[in-house]
Amino acid sequence: MAAVLLTGCARSAGPAEPVERPGGTAAGRAGSPVPDGAGKPAYRRWGLTAPLPSAPEPPARSPVTRAAGPGALPVVRRVPTTDRVVFLTYDDGAERDPRFVDMVRELRLPVSMFLTDSVVGPGYGHFARLQAVGASIQNHTLDHPALRGLPYAGQRAEICGQQDKLRSRFGIRPRLFRPPYGTYDTTTLRAAADCGVSAVVLWRASVEGDGLTFAEGENRLRPGDIVALASREPTGPSLRDRTTALLREIQGRGLTVGRLEDYL
Repeated sequence: MAAVLLTGCARSAGPAEPVERPGGTAAGRAGSPVPDGAGKPAYRRWGLTAPLPSAPEPPARSPVTRAAGPGALPVVRRVPTTDRVVFLTYDDGAERDPRFVDMVRELRLPVSMFLTDSVVGPGYGHFARLQAVGASIQNHTLDHPALRGLPYAGQRAEICGQQDKLRSRFGIRPRLFRPPYGTYDTTTLRAAADCGVSAVVLWRASVEGDGLTFAEGENRLRPGDIVALASREPTGPSLRDRTTALLREIQGRGLTVGRLEDYL
């Protein structure tokens, strides 16, 4: 996949998707395929030539060093691990393709969804179905502002407000937070800590269109990389197509998909 310059978190949303059907049992780490109704292995159904290997057992303790001092949080672009895993994270919540729920369930993909309230709008039911098949729900603010430079009260309202929304919708208070566009300052970290966040999650690689971009280091996927998939352009490839292309790249590098929350 081609490497270009990092452009950051996008907000554009595709056309509305049809109402999806619920389905499936809770998903674990990426593992063996589940046959579909026609007896075809799930990995082939979703455009892969081989099943995803099972992720290793997660570490007993997080390999991420905790920051010292009140209000200090670790800011993570990649996880320092030798496990041959990368982590799939999805931003905003604009795309609500019911078939993506099937994909996550059948491939047992441990994905992390960073949701923005004003983008999700009335679509929280879709993400409840994703949560039911193993996705984790995390915080991406109420209204998707660039937080850096905003006063503490404004930043805290954006982060804590979405914590409260997600708790009321999903019964959980997220531990992870991603600032819109990847921009933040010390005020962001203090506000996030005060809202109950335990880590700020950025990314080393992101999917832009049909290519991978890298924020730093080598222009290839490495163990521990956090990969971000933002909302697509209206004429761009679907979330399923981008995920399939990314999974092929992951497999080509001899990697698999791990659950980010197991390492943070």
